[in-house]
Amino acid sequence: MNAGPRRSHRQQDAPGTARGGRRMRSVVLGNRSARGARSVARARSAGATAGSGGGGGDGTAVGHGLRVAAAYAWRLVIVGVVAYAVFSLLGRLQLVAVALFLALVITAVLRPLADLLARHMPRTPAVVLSIGGSVLLVLGLLALVGRLVAGESGRLGSEFAGGLGRIERWLEGSPFHVSHAVLSNLQDKVAHLVSENRSVLISSALSGVGRAVEVITGLVLALFCSLFFIRSGDRFWRWFKDLIPQSARDPWDRAGRAAWRSFAGYTRGIIIVAATNAVLVGIALYALGVPLALPLTLLEFFAAFIPLVGSPVALGVATVVALATKGPVVAIVVLCLIVVIGQLEGHVLHPLVLSWAVRLHPVVVAVSVIGGSILAGVIGAVVAVPMVSVAWSVISELRRPPEPAGRSPDGPPAPL
Repeated sequence: MNAGPRRSHRQQDAPGTARGGRRMRSVVLGNRSARGARSVARARSAGATAGSGGGGGDGTAVGHGLRVAAAYAWRLVIVGVVAYAVFSLLGRLQLVAVALFLALVITAVLRPLADLLARHMPRTPAVVLSIGGSVLLVLGLLALVGRLVAGESGRLGSEFAGGLGRIERWLEGSPFHVSHAVLSNLQDKVAHLVSENRSVLISSALSGVGRAVEVITGLVLALFCSLFFIRSGDRFWRWFKDLIPQSARDPWDRAGRAAWRSFAGYTRGIIIVAATNAVLVGIALYALGVPLALPLTLLEFFAAFIPLVGSPVALGVATVVALATKGPVVAIVVLCLIVVIGQLEGHVLHPLVLSWAVRLHPVVVAVSVIGGSILAGVIGAVVAVPMVSVAWSVISELRRPPEPAGRSPDGPPAPL
């Protein structure tokens, strides 16, 4: 009786043993095969990571962040070495570098005038006329300033003497209450300091004569280079592009055009801002009756080329002149003028006039001016901001996708 159920049980298990057993063995073998494949893949991945990390054969893996930081680090080191070499070379050839920079400034300012004159006469006479007329205009202004200073020197001496007396009485009164003995002692110290350093001052004056010769040489070189830049700047640019491999010409051309647009826009804009500031300062000084109004106006014009610093310094000189010649009331008015013109320049003129050039953050401008002044003095302070503007324009242009084939990029036919 028990044989029947057992047979039926075996008969029921037989198919499972014949088919299901194979299926289960294949599943078990499949699981083992999958686990083996995964372990082999993990071993290969670990070996590849250890090999790329290169940890001296100790099998330690270097993280992705550290590899990226190392890749950026050695590239930055190379860029720093190249920049140091370039600035060292420019420091040794400072006269040539400044002359070329000034030639580019003259080209940016006078090329539109030369293009306008070239519509009515040949190109070469138009360039010579634009440069020669500008030189005569500058020399005439300098001669007029020298004549005014020489004509007012006698009157200015007496006014300064009286102004110093007024300043002493003002300091002795309320609210400062500075004693007369302290002021006299200060004057004696200044006179003693000048007498002790007379030889140093004389040697500085003699070295200034040599510096004047260098300045004249640099100006002549700048005018000579600007003559050819204005006349045939496109030829210079084509010649330079021919020296570059064919595969790199398009990025270099785009970068050159962007750099010139930024530099020319900044140069023309800063000249407009400087001229506007100078006109406002000149009108105010003439209205207040401050002596040397025209020289102080020209000082304001040239000082405006140093952003954030030049205008306040020039107007500070005007304040001292007004205090010494016209008294504290006029000096306070001139001091208020510094604040008004500074706000007008920062919030109206710069956004309106320099809109076609690169707009830099005030922090970037301040750091550039200070860094340039530390590296190269006044020249570095003048050159820093346009150079940073050019660098930022080039980086922005190279990050953009290139123009489609058959389309010419916007801008002038050549950077010069």
